[in-house]
Amino acid sequence: MPKASMPKGWERYYRIVRRVPRGRVTTFGAVAALAGQPRAARQVGYALSALKGTKHDVPWQRVLGKRSGDTAGVSLLDPMGAAVQRDLLEGEGVAFDERGRVALARFGWPGAARRRRAAPGLKATRRPARRRGRTPGARA
Repeated sequence: MPKASMPKGWERYYRIVRRVPRGRVTTFGAVAALAGQPRAARQVGYALSALKGTKHDVPWQRVLGKRSGDTAGVSLLDPMGAAVQRDLLEGEGVAFDERGRVALARFGWPGAARRRRAAPGLKATRRPARRRGRTPGARA
């Protein structure tokens, strides 16, 4: 995908997704957090969706939507695309349960849990400290 047509910041997501090894998965939220944007899970989805129909080396199929507990699942609404994603992951050895979920404890990418270490070339960020006391303009 030509870099000129990419929105700012998407290349960070692609670099992180390229680090997910075969047979492992991560979530949109984990990729966003590793990129220093913990509330940008939807942007990660947009960035990966933009790869459709382009020549690229990003293993998009390894990024899933978070489900309840310690599971993740295919989030594509297109049934054909969802089937392709599942087939690719099963070909890599990732197992799905009867409800179409993947156990993150077994197949999750440990790099996603290592929040302190950012991807190469990325600055690790922390949430700003909360202010204590009254905020300006607050009623007493």
